[in-house]
Amino acid sequence: MSTTWRIANGRIIDPVNKIDRIGDLLIKDGVIVEPDQPVPADIPVIDAGGCWLVPGLIDMHVHLREPGEEYKEDILSGAAAAASGGFTAVACMPNTRPVNDNATITAMIRAKAAQAAVRVYPVGAISLGSEGHQLAEYGEMKAAGAVAVTDDGRPVRDSQLMRRALEYASDFDLAVISHSEEMALSTGVMNEGPVATRLGLKGIPTAAESIMVYREIALAEFTGTRVHIAHVSTAMSIGLIRAAKARGVRVTAETAPHYFTLTDEAVVDYETNTKMNPPLRSAEDRAAIRAALADGTLDAIATDHAPHSILEKELEFDAAANGIIGLETALPLALALVREQIIDPCRLVELMSANPARILGLPGGTLSPGEPADVTLIDPQREFVYSADQVVSKSRNTPFLGWKLQGRAVLTMVGGSIRHNLLG
Repeated sequence: MSTTWRIANGRIIDPVNKIDRIGDLLIKDGVIVEPDQPVPADIPVIDAGGCWLVPGLIDMHVHLREPGEEYKEDILSGAAAAASGGFTAVACMPNTRPVNDNATITAMIRAKAAQAAVRVYPVGAISLGSEGHQLAEYGEMKAAGAVAVTDDGRPVRDSQLMRRALEYASDFDLAVISHSEEMALSTGVMNEGPVATRLGLKGIPTAAESIMVYREIALAEFTGTRVHIAHVSTAMSIGLIRAAKARGVRVTAETAPHYFTLTDEAVVDYETNTKMNPPLRSAEDRAAIRAALADGTLDAIATDHAPHSILEKELEFDAAANGIIGLETALPLALALVREQIIDPCRLVELMSANPARILGLPGGTLSPGEPADVTLIDPQREFVYSADQVVSKSRNTPFLGWKLQGRAVLTMVGGSIRHNLLG
């Protein structure tokens, strides 16, 4: 399989190098090289006319379910879904069975990932078993391949433990990713508000998120360490993060496509594929998320890809599991923000490639010479209907089935090897 290519006539968008122009990208032996580098005369050429040529997309928040729940997803199937969506790398959360809280499990994930379509980076647990009592061994997990720590799916309730986690992780230059949720307030099944009242469902107030966001910011500011806030969903949280950044706190944050696309009105038919944690919020919260993506308050778009089978989703709303798949719909949903002129193409690449690489300290996020040839080719005009027969993930739990979407990854290349190709 060739790993030497010329990708010609694409719109090259690389915010790290401040490039936005039509041109060619030269790849030799799986690495991006200077355009004047000597190459074989018969080098294969990919015509990228009409497409955006961008650094490979990086999803810093996915659930691949392996080990323990491979019937929902596994590392290979999740990586295939990622490649289909234009992602060349993903970071997988530790809430597996058993929890990825030690070097043995981290190493197992890395070994399985060697056969995957995209790069898979394990994220270790903050605490043993993600139970919030005792810190895991961060140094050993990092040596085995972990790129961050989190108890995602569970908040760290003990503030002293969270303080120690921030301090301990800083010794290894590991990002701490916070699942910000005050459980005493988070006893409902959807956003607290008029829609929940109308449906007769118990609500979760926005304060359940923002109270913990405030704590994480306060601890990061106090310790001088960095913290990353996962799946931000509320205007109140946005305000706290914006103010913290203005005074120099080392906080970064992400949101997911469903929070800038849908609102709690989507729950109106008790559709369990609209049930997630944090829940879909109000139109005002959605507007705040969009504004924060534009002004830099939010640093990344991450899918929070959370596969579930019909066993967990085809239940009454109260009993159904939280979460939706997102690897295959994130890019077209984000491209809608570009068409609406909320963000520009360069900002989209920052949010979905350059910034995730920076936050997690990963290779990629740029098309600089010497970097691995992790490349995504995007046709921003291509329309398609996202149907069940197109889903690459093992699971189908998404509210976007049947949607007509615009914009798609037509080529995904990892280390110069093509892993997804719709060019024909």
